Amino acid sequence: MGEVKRENLAEALLARHSAPRSGAGWALSARRAARDRVLALGAAGRRDEYWRYTNPAALNGAEAPDVEVLQLDETPVFDGVEKLLITFVDGVYRPDLSDDLQGENLEIMTLEEALEVDIHWASDLFGVFEARGQNPVPRPFAALNTAMAGQGVVIRANGKVTKPVALRYCRENRQSDVLLHHVIRVESGAELTVLENGAGGARLNTVMEVDVADGGSFHHLRAQGRDHTRLAITHIFARLGAEARFKSFTLTVNGQLTRNEVVLDIDGDDTKASVAGACLGDGDFLHDDTIFVTHDARDCESRQVFKKVLKNGATGVFQGKILVKADAQKTDGYQISQGLLLDDDSNFLAKPELEIYADDVACSHGSTCGAVDENSLFYLMSRGVPRKQAQNMMILAFLDEAIAEIENEELAEDIRTRLSGWAERHSA
Repeated sequence: MGEVKRENLAEALLARHSAPRSGAGWALSARRAARDRVLALGAAGRRDEYWRYTNPAALNGAEAPDVEVLQLDETPVFDGVEKLLITFVDGVYRPDLSDDLQGENLEIMTLEEALEVDIHWASDLFGVFEARGQNPVPRPFAALNTAMAGQGVVIRANGKVTKPVALRYCRENRQSDVLLHHVIRVESGAELTVLENGAGGARLNTVMEVDVADGGSFHHLRAQGRDHTRLAITHIFARLGAEARFKSFTLTVNGQLTRNEVVLDIDGDDTKASVAGACLGDGDFLHDDTIFVTHDARDCESRQVFKKVLKNGATGVFQGKILVKADAQKTDGYQISQGLLLDDDSNFLAKPELEIYADDVACSHGSTCGAVDENSLFYLMSRGVPRKQAQNMMILAFLDEAIAEIENEELAEDIRTRLSGWAERHSA
């Protein structure tokens, strides 16, 4: 893709959305700066280092795909959990389908409202972490989101929030092209869990900027929608203070193209972070996890655990990097990505990276790809387990290392139940 074409595509990306015209001065300034970033970066292309395995053409396209609205006869993920529910339909906040935006130790309002306030704590975060995350890897879709997104939520946890905040994404329009931007601050000693569930749009672009202060804890669980032909690109940008805790887990079981990007900056000592995901793909399916974790403090731990089960020509991609700066002594960085291929037509592409400038660290990465172990399968069948059931048992056992990263056991069991259902429906 030539330079001129990249610039033209960037202008087209901006032209396909209408940026909110009102807002406080700081919000409008952040949007203008993000717009300038989009034009300076240009659109993503296959020649870009971190887009070699995933073709961004459908995400760059002028129109969202025409995707049939999926009607399911099963309860939504996390439905049985007591929560504060916030619903977006085709990317628009629906108060009639949501709970009141209030809770103990919780300040919450829509992004649209927050960006109108002249003095608001979100001014320190909105677009700030996204801009920081553009170096060294350009992320033009994230900059596009900051420039144009008018919907989302702004959440501040001032203490332990006992009920999770659940963001439910529904879809009624066959060609909805959705931008959502969330800003979250977890104050010192506070704790917050955020759940995300649903496809959101025929084409979805989300950004979540998260600031976890010293001693704060943030837990994030996401189940991406079952619509098979949907497109999605998601971004999490997070800064972690001293003794902070951060955990994010994503379940993906459908979608023609899904790319999940996570950028973590560990800025405080004695901090622990985990990013994990379980993915099951069947047929025309591409799933890409691109993770960048920067250690810039002492005695910190990070974990990346990703498992992908693929069949009928599905493709899984993992690109994960751990950067350890010179002062980040005693860093413990762990990274594992594994693909389980249920046929010869599927592919798992991995690019694990370590870049270390400190001399007292324990960092490791591993990536494997293979088929179901026939000896283990034979052992189960010799004990009377039918072949399909035995293979499903092995699939679930393979994925469980990623699910084990979830802190809340009730939520982890819900994920296991959903995965078991998928395995039953897609048994060979």
